Amino acid sequence: MINTRQVKEASVADTFNPLGDRVVIRPLEGEEITQSGLVLPDTAIEKPQKGEVIAVGPGRIGDDGKRIAMEVKVKDKIVYSKYAGTELKEDDVDYLILRESDILATIA
Repeated sequence: MINTRQVKEASVADTFNPLGDRVVIRPLEGEEITQSGLVLPDTAIEKPQKGEVIAVGPGRIGDDGKRIAMEVKVKDKIVYSKYAGTELKEDDVDYLILRESDILATIA
């Protein structure tokens, strides 16, 4: 069975080729229900700071002129800085392009 989300993500990975140390991610959904069971309206849902890597650039060029390999790879789950990146929408799906230095951690 074909998963339409995977098809769209493959399409985005083919469409967007991040340059240098940039990464395209799909932010994970924010919490819509509090721990006490209250449903939050869209305006109250905090921006997620977690996402899944969809595409990765080749890495930045170091001071010595050599390319520095990226530490993240496609399908990694990550945590990133709150105000990092540039938002874009493709086929009604939200994506974020950010620098590798804005990624704080990977999630196991």
